Amino acid sequence: MTPLSASLVRGALTSPFKRAGQPDATVPRGRLTRPAAPVAPGPLAAYGKICGFAESGPLPLTYPHVLAFPLTMRLMTERAFPLPVLGLVHTWIEITPHRTAQPTEPLELTVYAEGLAPHRRGTEVTMATEARVGGELVWESRSGYLSRHATAPADPPSRTAPDAAGELPAVTEWRLPGDLGRRYGAVSGDRNPIHLHPLTARLFGFPRAIAHGMWTVARCLAEAGDAAAVRSVRAEFRAPVLLPATVTYAADAAGNAFALRGTKGRVHLVGTVTRKA
Repeated sequence: MTPLSASLVRGALTSPFKRAGQPDATVPRGRLTRPAAPVAPGPLAAYGKICGFAESGPLPLTYPHVLAFPLTMRLMTERAFPLPVLGLVHTWIEITPHRTAQPTEPLELTVYAEGLAPHRRGTEVTMATEARVGGELVWESRSGYLSRHATAPADPPSRTAPDAAGELPAVTEWRLPGDLGRRYGAVSGDRNPIHLHPLTARLFGFPRAIAHGMWTVARCLAEAGDAAAVRSVRAEFRAPVLLPATVTYAADAAGNAFALRGTKGRVHLVGTVTRKA
């Protein structure tokens, strides 16, 4: 059994005994590190193909997150981790590439939990990932994961200006098959049941399987291109993409803002790119 498979089994066994929303909950303070290792060409090629990245060139901006996912799962399924891992929903990610990483460079990976925060739909944990080459920090990210549970009634949301993501010009349209979650899960190792089948997704409150948030942001960044010019990326996952689906990738002319919209204009993802001068 692979380390990731073992973590998934441990998560399935421990999740029923964890209760999110405990007022005194804290995250474990330890860090998990994978020693420097080369990037396997086969899995990288499969990932690039399903996400739309070029067959050659720098390491995709999102790929270190995928490489570190077994470490993240191992940490989140530890007994000391306060949230049940099954059903966790990825809510946002920030990526900072300090320099372009090449597939031939051995990456050392580290993950740790930064802390918990209340969310209007439950409790959110921030997880951090770092990638190093020869001790040099070349890439890092922070992600939010939501454990949904009942919360105290919140004040009604205030009126806000229309979402600018709905006004971004459409660039292209993608038709997403019903098995996309299973296919991406096989490539990335993220086999959260909310992504795999309608039946398992319904167990966590979704009418159908939903696309991985990391697939949606990776596909958008692959469409945007020119990873070497990126200083930072932030993406927020606004609404799940129920599979199968037809979605529209939209972006401004400079490529500094992008969004993924559904056929009825529902905004699934919004993102911003900060570029090097």
